[in-house]
Parts: sequence; structure tokens; C-alpha cells
Amino acid sequence: MANKSLFSRMKALFPRAPARNEAGGPAYALDPKHALAQFAATGCFNGTFYADAETQFDTLKSLIAQVNDNVFLAKLAVYSRERAYLKDMPAAVTATLAARDTVLFQQVFDRVIDNGRVLRTLFQMIRSGQFGKKSLSSSLQRAFQRWLNTASPEKLLSASIGHDPSLRDILRLARPTPSDNSRRALFGWLTNKDVAKWTPAGEVDLPEQVRLLVAFRTAETAEQQIALLQSSSGDEGRRGLNARWDLLADTAKGPKVWAAIAQTMGPQALRMNLNTLQRHGVFNDGETVKAVAARLTDENEIRRSRQFPYQFFAAYLNAADEVPQAIKTALHKAAEIACGNVPELPGPIVIGLDVSGSMQSPVTGSRGRGATTKMRCVDVAALVAAALLRRNPESVVVPFDTQAYDVKIDPSDSILSLADRLAKYGGGGTDCSLPIKKANAAYAKRKFAGVVLVSDNESWVYQGRPYFYGANGSTGVMTEWQQFVRNQVRLHGGDFAGPKLICIDLQPNQTTQAPERSDILNVGGFSDAVFEVMSAFLTSDAGRFVTEIEGIEL
Repeated sequence: MANKSLFSRMKALFPRAPARNEAGGPAYALDPKHALAQFAATGCFNGTFYADAETQFDTLKSLIAQVNDNVFLAKLAVYSRERAYLKDMPAAVTATLAARDTVLFQQVFDRVIDNGRVLRTLFQMIRSGQFGKKSLSSSLQRAFQRWLNTASPEKLLSASIGHDPSLRDILRLARPTPSDNSRRALFGWLTNKDVAKWTPAGEVDLPEQVRLLVAFRTAETAEQQIALLQSSSGDEGRRGLNARWDLLADTAKGPKVWAAIAQTMGPQALRMNLNTLQRHGVFNDGETVKAVAARLTDENEIRRSRQFPYQFFAAYLNAADEVPQAIKTALHKAAEIACGNVPELPGPIVIGLDVSGSMQSPVTGSRGRGATTKMRCVDVAALVAAALLRRNPESVVVPFDTQAYDVKIDPSDSILSLADRLAKYGGGGTDCSLPIKKANAAYAKRKFAGVVLVSDNESWVYQGRPYFYGANGSTGVMTEWQQFVRNQVRLHGGDFAGPKLICIDLQPNQTTQAPERSDILNVGGFSDAVFEVMSAFLTSDAGRFVTEIEGIEL
């Protein structure tokens, strides 16, 4: 009779992969809570290589319906906004809470809806009726009123940018009661009401920043606009105009005014609008170029705000040819500084970098001509690999599609150059097992703490054979992973608990190539939170993805 314990152990080591991913390959289905977490960390409601926006939205609603845990949804909304830095997805989860649990909705509203862009998105989603409510209930109305009455004048001015819906639409439906004449005048100005209807408030009650903005827009000369943008040290102690650049753009009078606007931009706005500054002649002045470059490379600011290389790589990829080389060099330097925010891991790792055809798609999905990001999935994957290699230089990077590529790279090379070079490989099908297979063959005598696969997880080829299962009907990744585990345990000996496998998914999916277990972690997204979860998991078991979300304090 066959040895039952032997075959039982084989089943545990090589669990059958009964699901199919969107590419048609064998995979493991994530449980609804984990799949929803993947969506909340990566989803942008735009078309991806394998799914259009409507399909993603339908999948999201289906997953939400399967997760009957409102506390988890509340924490997920906070995670999606505060740690994954998304906008649409946290608003969608918050809209779900508005229909499911008004207490939790009120509890997370202020943390998730932290700016006017997300406020307008939530309003749009609720008004659509897709999440169970189509009008502002008393609970919803209270939340919107609270936001409108407590937001600073600067925040409300920023919220006024955009339409369909506009802030005017929200004010008219939320009907907030102004707390004083200043707020009453501000609401009247934002909704374009005649001054006579602001009673008992008048123009004199408008907040200083609004009056300065009006003065800027009506100024007759560039000198007057520049003076308004600069701080004043007069007896009244009035400060200069502090408004978002896009509130000033339409009336700015020439390059000198734009140079003054650049000085008022925050680090993120400055980084994201280099092309705008170039078009308006800001970089025609050498001193201004030096000033902008110095701000981009401000080490204290980068460390304080925990900016990661991804943000500078995006700016680098989007920079027009006309942007001065000094600015592009500054982006390289800034990315180098930002690498200090990437954690050092407990040991060298094998980094599998997916460079297949589907990874050429925009990482935030297709949003139509002129709106789609230039940052592809492969660019993000290459940057993650380069950043990990920089902080952990004994690690090995293996680009792969249907073959594993040999690369010789210097970890001390510029982080953006590394990423740019790695992203140029490949373009074929996807076999996620290849980096581990290469490690088993080419690096069998080297000790590793684990393997990190950065991919869209749409593996459909195993060792050149389409749709072929691994051992015992498992995926190729699991087959190669078990060989890697055996080899590393033998090399380390002693008390080594074994290597760990981390699958970073850059796109919203419901399947994976390796099922969750004590030595395997599936995590979604590409924000700094992913680095933290990865480091915690390799060091201990404290950083599991869903556990990380469930650990958020409400």
C-alpha cells in the first residue's frame, strides 16, 4: 500500500492550483478579504492589460459583497488612502460604509476624505447610486457639512478645482450652515452667489487668502502679482498668497510670475509640474533652475516626507526633452537620497523582475489620450528591484518573461539608470517560476533570505509549456519554490527557519501563483507601505498584508 503520510506531505508542499488567472494560467484563488485588499492597494478604476474599468468595478463590488466585516472595510479604506495613497478606491470603500454602517462611516470619513479631490470623488460615487445610496442621507450630510465647515480656506480653494461634480454642486446639496460671517462669505463666493445674498456677510468678511487670490487674478502687472505671492513683513503681519498653482495659472503674467509660483509650490507639486514650468519659460533663467534643483534635492525634505524613488522616477519619465539637464540630474540625486527610505532586509534576496508583454501596460490603467501615465508596470517593477538591490547589494536581480535573463549590473549605479536599464528587457509571455528556477541552478551555493517576485501575477507558461501544471497539479512557482526551500535549509543549517517568498502584485487580481502560508506572502501595490510589509515579513511574521490592514487603529 502507498505511504499515506508521504503523499499527504506532497499534497501540502505542492497544493493543486484549481483556479485560472486572467491570462488563463493555473493559479490559486485569494480569499475574498485578501483579494479585496489587493484591489484596495492597486485599483484605479482604469483599464488594465487583462481587464477594462467596468470589469474591475464589477469585481470590486462582488468582493465587497462577500466581505461581511464592516470593521475590516473601515480599516481597508484608511489603509488604501493613508498607506497606498490611492484616491478612488478608498472613496469607493467609504461609500460602501455609508450604506452599511453609518457609525463606522463617520469614524473614518475625516481620515479618508482628506482633500477636495477625494471629497468630490466620494460625492460622485454616492450620487451614482452604485453603492446603495443615491442621495445625501442625514448621516452623509453631516459628514460633508463637517468637512466644509472645518476645512481651511486654502483647502476649500483647492477643492474648488475640478468639476462634474464641482465643489459648488456639493455645497448646494450638503447645505452647510456657516459658523460665522467669514465662512458665510466664503461659501457665497465659492457658489458664485451675488454679494447681496451673502447677508449678513459682505466682501470684507472674505478670508484673507481669497481676497489675495482675487487681487492676483485682477492685477494689471506682473510685478503686482509677484508682490502678492511674496511674504510681507508689514505692520499688519500679512503673509503672501498661498494658493495652488492651478488657481493662478490662467491669469499669471509671464515667466517671472511663474518663477514666483514655483517658489510657492510644495515638493510634490514642484516635482509633478516640471513640464508646466518649462512651457512657461521658468527654466530660461539659470538662477531659477538652480533654485528648483536645490529644492528637488533637499535631503531633509525627502527624509521628512518619506518620499520614495518611485515618485522621482515618475517625474523623470515624464520630463520633456526641453527640461534642463540640471533638473533631470537633480531627479537622479533625489532618487538616490530617497533610497535611504527603503528598509535594509535581513539578508540578500533573489529579486524576480517581470518584464513580460502585459507589464508594458500603464501601472494606473488606461485613462484615455493625454491622461494615461507614462509609468508602466515594468517601470515600477524595475524601480522596486533597483531600490531593493541598492539597499541590499548582495542580492540578485533576474528579469524574466518566458526566459530568465542574465544581467550584470553595478548596485552603485544611479538608481534611475538601473531602473531604466532593467525595464528594457523582455516583452514576451510570463513564467513566474523562472527566477526561482535560475536561483536553484545558477546560485545553488549562495545563501538567501528569500525571494521577491514583482509582477502582475499573470503567469500562464511553465518552462515553455502553455497552461502546464507543476508537481501534483501545483503552479511552476510552487514546484521551484520547494526546491529552493530545501536547498536554502541545507545551506544555512542550524536554527534557520527557512527562506520566505514574497509576491508583489502591481495590478488588482483575485489569484496568485503561490498560496498564502507561513513562508509565503502576497502583497498588492507599490507604495512605501509595501517595503515596510516586506521587511517585517522577512524579519518576522508581523507584516502580513491583511494583518497589516487589520492592525490599523480606527
